[in-house]
Amino acid sequence: MRTVTPQAYRTVIVAIDGPASSGKSTTARAVAQKVGLLYLDTGAMYRAVALAFLRAGIEPDPAEAERVLDALHVDVDHDADGAMRVTLDGEDVTEEVRAPEVTRRASEVSALPAVREKLVEEQRRIAAAFEAEGGGVVLDGRDIGTVVFPEADVKIFLVADAEVRARRRRAELLEKNGEAPPLEEVLENIRRRDAQDRAREMSPLRQAEDAVALDTTERSIEEQVEFVAQRVRTYRAAA
Repeated sequence: MRTVTPQAYRTVIVAIDGPASSGKSTTARAVAQKVGLLYLDTGAMYRAVALAFLRAGIEPDPAEAERVLDALHVDVDHDADGAMRVTLDGEDVTEEVRAPEVTRRASEVSALPAVREKLVEEQRRIAAAFEAEGGGVVLDGRDIGTVVFPEADVKIFLVADAEVRARRRRAELLEKNGEAPPLEEVLENIRRRDAQDRAREMSPLRQAEDAVALDTTERSIEEQVEFVAQRVRTYRAAA
């Protein structure tokens, strides 16, 4: 894991939070490219840990978490086009962590306190290194503006109607895999994930008090990207 000196820790930090399939990753990635920042997909890091649990054949149990975490190393980097890659013990697992079984397990694994503590620390270190390299970082997740970077310079909380999010998610699955579960099943999974994220004891999903809510239900990706990008420009102009 790359580290930097404390003096390098502070330029522009953009935190984008929100529930599943609200457009966080797509928006964050596009905003980073548009305003010249680096992008950190924190969800991919949790998926990498979930993949480690699956490979080891271990259930997401608190008693097992420490043992799994002690033996793994999650890191990220960017390719020549600026796309983020995630590695697990040195292996590029960027594509593998998007598998449906990893997605299902990630929700359970991310609720484990030991996992969240370790990855929050890693996310802060990686983001600090990104700042030193590129002058700023955009992160998306469910607790970025409340736990990981409560001092973030720009905080956005995305929201969207559950049925709209389910349709988006199903469309993504169809495009990627050529098939997808019925809409009702996807919607039920979305609602279940929302309930789990909001009810978990550690780092529950919630809007930071100083975050700006952005309803993406009827907004295009271009509109929401421009909304966030303008907030970044405004911050830079005032800094």
